[in-house]
Amino acid sequence: MDALKYLGGYPLEVQAKVRALIEQDRLGTLLAAKYSERHAVRNDSQLYGYVQGLKDRHLRKSAPLGKVIYDGKLQVVKHALGTHTTISRVQGGKLKASREIRIASVFRDAPAEFLKMIAVHELAHMKEAEHDKAFYRLCMHMEPDYHQLEFDTRLYLTQLDLAGRGRAGVAEA
Repeated sequence: MDALKYLGGYPLEVQAKVRALIEQDRLGTLLAAKYSERHAVRNDSQLYGYVQGLKDRHLRKSAPLGKVIYDGKLQVVKHALGTHTTISRVQGGKLKASREIRIASVFRDAPAEFLKMIAVHELAHMKEAEHDKAFYRLCMHMEPDYHQLEFDTRLYLTQLDLAGRGRAGVAEA
């Protein structure tokens, strides 16, 4: 299995630098030093409040959120760190839509910045369906360091895989 499965779209030079960090057993230490703060969003109710707060700050005019939960069934291996869905139902002759965001349970124990990155990503999908320039522009509006955080989240997931710790935090030095 490729140790860099989360970094497949990045240039070979970047992948080579990450491989060197792994060989020197420095990836976990580097991430732990850079992202030492854990978040306090422990349950689905707190997660809903957290994501709703981001939505209220950046996407006030977008449709309301119906549900936001940690989902233990999301397969990080299949590149699903979070999902967003719109469920439409007919109620009393009217079409009602409910928007749901599900975030992989691995982010319950992740550094605060990584939870924010995945929440921003899923919120951006409420307005922009595709991963195009408009989508990433919206992500950058909500989180100016979005691209760096996305890359570092991929490093974090790589470290978790290497450590064989599944849902554990950044490996200690």
